[in-house]
Amino acid sequence: MGAVHFGQPWYLLGLIFPVMLLWFTWNRTGRRVTLPMDEGAAPADRLLRGALNVAESLTPLSLGLAIILLAGPQKLDAPKTKRSLTNIQFCVDISGSMTAEFGDGTRYDAAMQAINSFLDYRTGDAFGLSFFGNNVLHWVPLTSDTTAFRCSPPFMDPKRGNVPSWYNGTSIGKALRACREVLVSREEGDRMIILISDGYSSDLSGGQDEEVARLLLESGITMYGVHVAEGDVPGTVVNIASATGGEFFAAGDPGALDAVFQRIDEMQETVLEKVKAEYVDNFAPWCWAGAVLLALHVLLQFFLRFTPW
Repeated sequence: MGAVHFGQPWYLLGLIFPVMLLWFTWNRTGRRVTLPMDEGAAPADRLLRGALNVAESLTPLSLGLAIILLAGPQKLDAPKTKRSLTNIQFCVDISGSMTAEFGDGTRYDAAMQAINSFLDYRTGDAFGLSFFGNNVLHWVPLTSDTTAFRCSPPFMDPKRGNVPSWYNGTSIGKALRACREVLVSREEGDRMIILISDGYSSDLSGGQDEEVARLLLESGITMYGVHVAEGDVPGTVVNIASATGGEFFAAGDPGALDAVFQRIDEMQETVLEKVKAEYVDNFAPWCWAGAVLLALHVLLQFFLRFTPW
């Protein structure tokens, strides 16, 4: 058993009182009972007197245990491991082309359903959600509470006409720069962007893709992407993903989209960090000792105590 540690050790000064009570119990004189007549000499019985002192000592001992509990006994817990946090920013295209049919719904519907499924794979990470067209809207801040994600799809669904006209284009470069600013504000954990789009972005031409890739790489951000449309994936976004250590996938149907998200989860492995040992509350042994003392005290009151006459 290791050394006992206390969260509030100054309470232990109160142990002076039960120690004084114990000293008084074992060193006092008097309390003799003379029978059968007054003024008679009481026989000396050291064994009986010792037993009575032990019984009366249970009260100050119980007080001492109560003071120890107030002091907050603690023990050193064994070192554990915890999941290393990954900050994942979803960047979802809401341009008009995302209303095209894709399985039983639209490309936007399939993308949001796949995101909600992905959240279950990555329990413990922090997620953020940004929508983009020609402008960027950060809809859900980075959080480990995924409730907001599951409620998000109807509000920015381009098919419902909820999206303002200035979001109808596709500016992937602007969106990635905006998501980078969100992620660099988080000092703890890894950083990842998952881009979901179905089109080509003109703001990545003329070497702008290399500039965006450099910014993401310098910020320690890995980019993965999913192209939710038929045809080849635009080379510019492939270059960005590759330069940051990620990958860009083509998903021609909803089933393939789910498989892509599973693949991303497998590629970005969960990292476990070893956490140093910490002090944790250790009330149990002291509470059990107190319960035993109180039970003995009550039991001994039936036959081992001074008679009050």
